[in-house]
Amino acid sequence: MSDLNNILTSIKAKKYAPVYFLYGDEPYFIDQISDAIENSVLDESERGFNQMVLYGKDAKVDEIIESAKRFPMMAPYQVIIVKEAQHLSSKLTQMESYMENPSATTILVFNFKYKKPDGRTKVFKNIKKNGVVFESKTIYDNQMPNWISGHLKEMGYSIEPKATQMLVEFIGNDLSRISNELEKLTIVHDKSQPITPQAIEENIGFSKDFNNFELRKALGNRDTVKVHRIINYFSENPKDNPIVLTTAQLHSFFVQLLKVHALKDRSPKSVARAAGINPFFVQELLVAVRNYPMKYCSRAIQIIREMDVKSKGVGAIQMPQADLLKETMVKIMAP
Repeated sequence: MSDLNNILTSIKAKKYAPVYFLYGDEPYFIDQISDAIENSVLDESERGFNQMVLYGKDAKVDEIIESAKRFPMMAPYQVIIVKEAQHLSSKLTQMESYMENPSATTILVFNFKYKKPDGRTKVFKNIKKNGVVFESKTIYDNQMPNWISGHLKEMGYSIEPKATQMLVEFIGNDLSRISNELEKLTIVHDKSQPITPQAIEENIGFSKDFNNFELRKALGNRDTVKVHRIINYFSENPKDNPIVLTTAQLHSFFVQLLKVHALKDRSPKSVARAAGINPFFVQELLVAVRNYPMKYCSRAIQIIREMDVKSKGVGAIQMPQADLLKETMVKIMAP
């Protein structure tokens, strides 16, 4: 993330490179840099003659080079953005000569998504030497809470840990979608107050009381009544609560418990690090550890795997989701 922030800071300070090669599996960060260049280098009156967007599927390398060598008209720079540049991967070597000495008055941006270029080629080495190369890496689910809180902090907002977990549970690591949802929240939410689960429920539509996060907590507490209330809610709203997501969350929960069982040091810091959770949730996890000895955790994981197989129609053809979930909960909580 430091590389991303450094690039965005340089762009904001109007310190530009002649070439930006943005590649990787996470499109959000690529778009963030590309959009910053597209929207801030030239003012509106300069863009008509000095800014163009090309697409890798249609653009020819000769066309890109010829455009890049032109001088800007009544502006300090011209900006050329090549979107879907991954379609040019086999032709990049044709730009080797230009990349040795790119025009200082052209800002050439390649959005090279979902692929990795061959770093051994001379053209790539020239780009790295004379421009900016950024690899946009996927952020995994366990890294998302920190990303969400950091993203909101940059905008002057804060968020409660449980609200963060709700977003991760329902959206996963789709950064573009989460960013859009957070922007909606910031429009209606008071900056002086942290974003709460209630705010998530009211403005985005996720239930703060009936979700996989609350199911894990109820299981950890061996709260049979609440577990079955949540399962009944899931059964009544299967589209919003797919069983595949519940399976993954439950499996992750008991794996976390096993990791904590293996610890000699069960201080909050050690538990949070081992389980990959916010320290705010450590006490809840330790309660679950006391309620589920190691052998019970191993058994629960096996039961969850059986649920996963049955949910896909193996050995339980047309078994209703409600019955399958109830059967699984009873087995897990059995003494």
